Amino acid sequence: MQKKTAIITGGGSGFGREVALKLAKKGTNITVVDISRENGEETVRLCKELGCNAIFVQADVSKVEDVKKYVAKTIDSFGKIDLFFNNAGVSGSGVRTIECSVEEFNNIVDVNLNGVFYGLKFVISEMLKTGGGVIVNTASLGGLVGIPTLGAYSATKHAVIGLTKTIAGEYGRENIRINAIAPGTNETPMVKAYPKKAIKQMAEAVPMGRLGQPHEVADVVCFLLSEQSSYIHGAVISIDGGAAAL
Repeated sequence: MQKKTAIITGGGSGFGREVALKLAKKGTNITVVDISRENGEETVRLCKELGCNAIFVQADVSKVEDVKKYVAKTIDSFGKIDLFFNNAGVSGSGVRTIECSVEEFNNIVDVNLNGVFYGLKFVISEMLKTGGGVIVNTASLGGLVGIPTLGAYSATKHAVIGLTKTIAGEYGRENIRINAIAPGTNETPMVKAYPKKAIKQMAEAVPMGRLGQPHEVADVVCFLLSEQSSYIHGAVISIDGGAAAL
């Protein structure tokens, strides 16, 4: 991974930051993309402390011009793109599907589906110029099963899996390797803020009896981005403690 270049969207927190820090330890050049300047710049600072080269690009992935910007700035800074963690996403307000407003539904689609597509479109175009690359898209348990009260989110994550498999079929012979992860509920700062009773109920619903940890997801992502997974292509990897098995 040393001297390779990675773009991480949603790199200011959660899975994105965890992956950035793991890649930083391996000497990877990193572009951290996030809508939050404060969070993104903090990830860059942490990465630089580990000795890697890192830049921050503030971007809203639902906007084509912002996606073009983070791709262009990566090329300007590092000359190529080898690795892409296409991770940025939003969830929703947690209402039954037909109670979701049109505005909220469209916003979730813009970020979770259009943003993923824009990233694939412009990153793959650059990867093809330099002989290929590796991509991991963030789907979700909600991309494998329906999740009541998260209809729009679940629909977009199913779509991310469809895009992943289609790109795998289209570009495998051009050395573009792509997979998706499907995390379940993780003990992120957002989840930790929930009432203890709600957290306990979520954990009890998982066959392993606990929530996931962000570093467990990041470990899988870094494996998929590495040559250790060189024959894994077009796969959807569940990281959910067995939740999708029910």
